[in-house]
Amino acid sequence: MALLIPPAPEGTSFTTPRPAGPPPAAAPYILPERLLLDETLPGGAAWSFTVRRHRTLRLTALAAGANVSFLCYNRHEPIDRYNMADTLKGQHTARLTTGFILVSDMGRAMLSITGDTLGWHDPLGGHDTAAHVEKKWGTKNYQTARNDFHRNSRDHFLIELAKHGLNARDLVPNVNFFSKLATDADGRLSFVPNHARAGDFIDLRAEMDLLVVLTTCHHPLDTSPAYGPKSVRLQLHASPPPAADDYCRTYRPENERAFYNSELLYV
Repeated sequence: MALLIPPAPEGTSFTTPRPAGPPPAAAPYILPERLLLDETLPGGAAWSFTVRRHRTLRLTALAAGANVSFLCYNRHEPIDRYNMADTLKGQHTARLTTGFILVSDMGRAMLSITGDTLGWHDPLGGHDTAAHVEKKWGTKNYQTARNDFHRNSRDHFLIELAKHGLNARDLVPNVNFFSKLATDADGRLSFVPNHARAGDFIDLRAEMDLLVVLTTCHHPLDTSPAYGPKSVRLQLHASPPPAADDYCRTYRPENERAFYNSELLYV
């Protein structure tokens, strides 16, 4: 496919409307011939994997209240990684859903949200730590509880990053898929319990080769009375390259520029 050069910017993107009409509906099923991977990740687990360009990762909540704390990195240049601030300010948003993209430190499109049954995913809340979990639900270690010990995203992130030659310096603000934070009149954030229902899913199409790192631990502001992270299904499938009129590409002028920056890697 020829390199699609974005139009020259005119004025400010604040005056640029988003595409009219509802977003495209997510396909409820993945064609078997396109499916490359299908796994269930237990609650409180971690996963890291290379997701190649133009493949789509579907995350499906298997129970109400699921959470996926998520990071991604350029697979070939991991110094270029998900940038929460640029993702939000470039798209004038404080939530993620269909149409939005995850943007890297170098202004590249990393992942496009091509389908979403939920409509709101949290990019602001961060991830939990051992201290968070102990304060809320007490201590359970492997020596006393075996596989029922309490886990947290911070430790999982560091373990998974180490498998790929990365460390704590590479840990950046993450996305929390399936979770929602509400804001009151004073700007205080509060957790919305059981935001996701069993069966809700989100489709993430890779726009470059990526290292994806995720955990299924609790959101750090989760108000559950008992420790109990929920399972999530992971499905990876082949998907066609985004066309010139792709919904995510044309959602914002900034998105078109980010797509162009990613596609320059493959010229």
